[in-house]
Amino acid sequence: MWELRSASFWRAISAEFFATLFYVFFGLGASLHWAPGPLHILQVALAFGLALATLVQAVGHISGAHVNPAVTFAFLVGSQMSLLRAFCYMAAQLLGAVAGAAVLYSVTPTAVRGNLALNTLHPGVSVGQATIVEIFLTLQLVLCIFATYDERRNGRLGSVALAVGFSLTLGHLFGMYYTGAGMNPARSFAPAILTRNFTNHWVYWVGPIIGAGLGSLLYDFLLFPRLKSVSERLSILKGARPSDSNGQPEGTGEPVELKTQAL
Repeated sequence: MWELRSASFWRAISAEFFATLFYVFFGLGASLHWAPGPLHILQVALAFGLALATLVQAVGHISGAHVNPAVTFAFLVGSQMSLLRAFCYMAAQLLGAVAGAAVLYSVTPTAVRGNLALNTLHPGVSVGQATIVEIFLTLQLVLCIFATYDERRNGRLGSVALAVGFSLTLGHLFGMYYTGAGMNPARSFAPAILTRNFTNHWVYWVGPIIGAGLGSLLYDFLLFPRLKSVSERLSILKGARPSDSNGQPEGTGEPVELKTQAL
């Protein structure tokens, strides 16, 4: 439980809260209908993608900029963070998402709010089809995040923030037609809470969580394996305190998993 006494731990939790708040506020805000006619898919896709890219650049060095419980779950499956940190990240993300949606709700005219960009299935799309779509959308996002965040790469090409943002944009350009492109349980949870509409809501948890887990396993155990022993993985999951080269505890309180997520 040393993490609870670490200032960097609480800075990371705060970063996830505020980053998810901003992500939901700007993403959902750009998805509202202010004028008659259909909503432009490109507008929504770019809004979410640019929001995530901005936040990766802003807080990636503090928390890893997960901004998504599914992404946090992926890092947990890859034994890149402790169970305690993962739980706190997810709690902060959900609270931040609800806070962001609540602020948006309060500043938006009643006639424009609608369902607050609630994720819904396209007519004709079954829950099974929707779940598969959400799995694939989140799978490609997690693969992109793992690849761009990977400190083992010899020379990263381009901007990490833009790469992640474009991956999310791609998911929206395709997924908006099927499921509204959830890809993020916190993003789907926030408007569902405020509108009290949980119809098929489980799809936006099950799909992204499975997709994220598969993405983590695919990258970390098949495409570019991390050579960690079982004991090392268990140590990280338990939140063992990192040590310096002499085996003594470091004084910075920097968790070992954030070193693999630094941008």
